Amino acid sequence: MIDLGLRPVYHQVERRIEGHLFISVLAYPFVHILRLQLKAKGINDAWDTLRQTLAGQQRITTTLQRRDTRAVHVRKATRPEPHQQ
Repeated sequence: MIDLGLRPVYHQVERRIEGHLFISVLAYPFVHILRLQLKAKGINDAWDTLRQTLAGQQRITTTLQRRDTRAVHVRKATRPEPHQQ
């Protein structure tokens, strides 16, 4: 789990600790599968390099208030740069 950059958990509430650990355990196989798929395509970058490369890709949410007081959320992802594709 070195690739995930895990650090000590400082949560005070037990359910938050459990949630943190649960997400970490779920993330590990995801990272492993992703790296295997990238390796099959000849991409052997370190996980930190991959994270830095993809950090510029963002998802933006705009919230609009309707006249009837309901909110409308519009989500769009930024266009990936060629090296992110």
